[in-house]
Amino acid sequence: MRCLVVLLAVLALSQGTGITRIPLHKGKPLRKALKEHGLLEDFLQKHQSAVSSKYSSFGEVASEPLSSYLDSQYFGKIYIGTPPQEFTVVFDTGSSDLWVPSVYCKSNACQNHHRFDPSMSSTFQNLGKPLSIQYGTGSMQGFLGYDTVTVSNIVDPQQTVGLSTQEPGDVFTYSEFDGILGLAYPSLASEYSVPVFDNMMNRHLVAQDLFSVYMDGNGRESMLTLGAIDPSYYTGSLHWVPVTLQKYWQFTVDSVTISGVVVACDGGCQAILDTGTSILVGPSSDVLNIQMAIGAIQNQYGEFDIDCGSLSSMPTVVFEINSRMYPLTPSAYTNQDQGFCTSGFQGENNSQQWILGDVFIREYYSVFDRANNRVGLAKAV
Repeated sequence: MRCLVVLLAVLALSQGTGITRIPLHKGKPLRKALKEHGLLEDFLQKHQSAVSSKYSSFGEVASEPLSSYLDSQYFGKIYIGTPPQEFTVVFDTGSSDLWVPSVYCKSNACQNHHRFDPSMSSTFQNLGKPLSIQYGTGSMQGFLGYDTVTVSNIVDPQQTVGLSTQEPGDVFTYSEFDGILGLAYPSLASEYSVPVFDNMMNRHLVAQDLFSVYMDGNGRESMLTLGAIDPSYYTGSLHWVPVTLQKYWQFTVDSVTISGVVVACDGGCQAILDTGTSILVGPSSDVLNIQMAIGAIQNQYGEFDIDCGSLSSMPTVVFEINSRMYPLTPSAYTNQDQGFCTSGFQGENNSQQWILGDVFIREYYSVFDRANNRVGLAKAV
């Protein structure tokens, strides 16, 4: 009898855990697509707005420079409406809104992507509120509505969804993603907008009020897990870091060192863990110190080139966070593509904080814990 009770308990757990896994597809970054079309140099000249201005506030208008998604390369599928309409999105811990193109959008970028048709969804409700997300040289204009959003096996009803009616420039034309699903705190969301994960938490659709991210290191499938931590994706223990500002997933970095010498973040600095940014962004002077130390040389696009043949002799860069060391080896912080190598570090003139993007998350399995307002980090497998 006891065995039967245990078996039934295990079955109940396996069927109702509220654990959801969303495979993340690694696609072509927008930067590479623009370069292939001969548009990158022109784009970079027009969009001088810093990546870090993704992290400045403009009151009720959310601000996200296009350049912050230049290097995004991990995308997943979601479905909106009844019956469901499919979209590919960036799951972005550096923003909080969900938006996709709508059939009312006539911009080139929208024509090239899946567009949501509210008239084809029996569960859609127009909220009647405008949505404007400011970009470097224009803005994404749209409106907010409610509809059912399906993420893997989670059906999230009455979710606020932004529907674009205008997208700036031709840049998004070449992106592999249709829209953005923000996973940061609600204080960062547009007025009247409730972030997807907050809606899921409020409706008790996840087993725990946390999610975790694994980005492929050795050919394994990348994975976003909602409501659970998956120990198969890391070795050793998770180490917890308190969130210092409940807006982004922001925390304190103690220092950045090379061979035991502080090269950046002297005396401590703030950093943001951001799945929507591929690279490592920091204050220009700090990053220039690192580029010089690793032997990177600036090219015409503002990227820093690295001699692929010298990786074995380059130094390890160590981030100290909450008194623990998080080393990044040359192969981790170097982007390698078709025989060309570039530095995964980028400087920003207007920023005093760091953005730890996919370069860092590939090395360290990351848990985003809303219940305890902390980030968990462990060595990824």
